[in-house]
Amino acid sequence: MSIAEQIEKDYIQAYKAKDQVRLGTLRLLKTAAKNKQVELMRPLTDDDVMNVIIRELKQRQDSIEQFTAAGRTDLADKEAAEAEVLKGYMPAQLTEEELAEVVEKACAPLLEGGMKNMGQAISAIMAEYKGRVDGKAVSSAVKARLQQA
Repeated sequence: MSIAEQIEKDYIQAYKAKDQVRLGTLRLLKTAAKNKQVELMRPLTDDDVMNVIIRELKQRQDSIEQFTAAGRTDLADKEAAEAEVLKGYMPAQLTEEELAEVVEKACAPLLEGGMKNMGQAISAIMAEYKGRVDGKAVSSAVKARLQQA
């Protein structure tokens, strides 16, 4: 079953169960996916849908930070609940040990260039492990590894 089909199935279940948070989040996700489909002028692949989910999740995380900084915990809690729904469609995240191993493997051929190769290492990791790693964590791990060289 594709990700889009799973989202549609879960949407119907949330509608029947009257789960307002899940229903609202999936409705927004379906709308974002439909907008992406119109933009691309072709049916979406699972990779396209994953990109939409990643973008929506990042928006929620940014909103949580902003609402928390502004003292609006009620809105931050709402965004956190929506983020939890979206995380259900993400692949399993890499552990810190796995991330360290991936960073070591990606940085090994680039150590001679030093910090100049940071972008190249990050983009290689992000492309290979799309949705399984956080960009900030990858950036800091790669930076730390290249500075050791």
